[in-house]
Amino acid sequence: MINSLDPHSSYIPAEELKKVAENLQGNFDGIGVEFAIINDTIIFVTSISFLTHEALGIRAGDKIIEINDTTVAGIKITNEQVVGELRGTRGSIVKVAIQRRGTKELIHFDIIRDKIPIISVDAGYMLDDKTGYIKINRFSATTSDEFMQKLLALNQQGMSQLILDLRQNPGGYLNAAVDIADEFISGKNLIVYTEGRSYRRKDYKARRTGTFEEGKLIVLVDEGSASASEIIAGAVQDWDRGTIIGRRSFGKGLVQDQYDLNNGGALRLTVARYHTPSGRCIQKPYEEGNGEDYGDEINKRYKHGELQNADSIKLDDADTTTYRTLVEGREVFGGGGIMPDIFVPLDTSRFETFVIRARSVIPEFAYKYYGEHGAEFKGYPDVQTFRRNYQVSDALFAHFKAELKAQLGFVDEKLLNRERQYLATFIRAYIARQLYGSDGFYPIIQDTDDMLLKAIAEMKK
Repeated sequence: MINSLDPHSSYIPAEELKKVAENLQGNFDGIGVEFAIINDTIIFVTSISFLTHEALGIRAGDKIIEINDTTVAGIKITNEQVVGELRGTRGSIVKVAIQRRGTKELIHFDIIRDKIPIISVDAGYMLDDKTGYIKINRFSATTSDEFMQKLLALNQQGMSQLILDLRQNPGGYLNAAVDIADEFISGKNLIVYTEGRSYRRKDYKARRTGTFEEGKLIVLVDEGSASASEIIAGAVQDWDRGTIIGRRSFGKGLVQDQYDLNNGGALRLTVARYHTPSGRCIQKPYEEGNGEDYGDEINKRYKHGELQNADSIKLDDADTTTYRTLVEGREVFGGGGIMPDIFVPLDTSRFETFVIRARSVIPEFAYKYYGEHGAEFKGYPDVQTFRRNYQVSDALFAHFKAELKAQLGFVDEKLLNRERQYLATFIRAYIARQLYGSDGFYPIIQDTDDMLLKAIAEMKK
């Protein structure tokens, strides 16, 4: 019944509501570790809490054999089951027994569960001596604070221009997006407004002097950028505050109110639409009751060529209004989503099935390699040194090739040779993530990122 209303109204059962709330609240109760299941064994990857894994006493590559005195290796345990075992009431204890390379006996740990943050700002670092980069993966209750910490840190390092990466960010809390946009938009200018059939218009405006109201700004968006991401991109574009680079955003501009039910579940019902300051409706058109077709939007864009060619973008024919930016009077487009100022096509050459599958093997391969060869990386005190000096050797790539053959059952020699540098960059990036966290991953991976490289080139003009 709810699905027949519109694409975003939904019923959330009680068992799912807590998980949905955690993502938006920005925290959960548990021990804050990231793991991977390799060969039916849980492998510790890294810490996601304020505690380092060294402080916990666990090392990357350690195998978790028991949780609370129960064997969890070799029983075909699932990710959901592991999460269920490790999470629990704050202050309670979870017992973990791990197997470490070079140690015969199991090592036992008693770890006290605590409130663990779910990080929504993946990275914030300097691309060069004046250009900062911040990547946001969702908009939760803590996103504004996380963003400000990164922004102030970059300001202290001499940042005078910023690239804000909102690709594949599905949105979240409206207020988090407004707070971040307020750091860019001056005066009491409008950031976004909501309006519905029986929902009075409500304006959200800049309220204070922002930290980055001057200085060159580029916002990256793609077909996975939605909702709160589109609010920021739309405001930046409409006020001519910065340049939008990438591909047309998803077009999710419906506002939901949540109604809690006495069975522990909730209804999220659409009550209004988001509009950018120039009046553009962010929501793309949809057929009522045709949620399946709406959910297939990205595949449709791919098949129509929109992701590869800006000339293939089909705007809503019903939206014939001409929109103009509010400072320079540039023409901008309605019809759903935010159209970038500079289009960057999707590189489909790496959509070959073998390349996709090879990339999927890399995280586990890198975690395992780091766990077995940790001493090899002691000569890299920071990510800049690692980025300059560490390369994937022929021996390591041969080891990766053997892993591919073991896991996939075959190796496409032609594609492997063609994409060697691309795949080797991801191996380096996942190893750097072990060493330095997310701020280690992104500086390495940027070498393969056409959209980010385009933004860097635009910054230099």
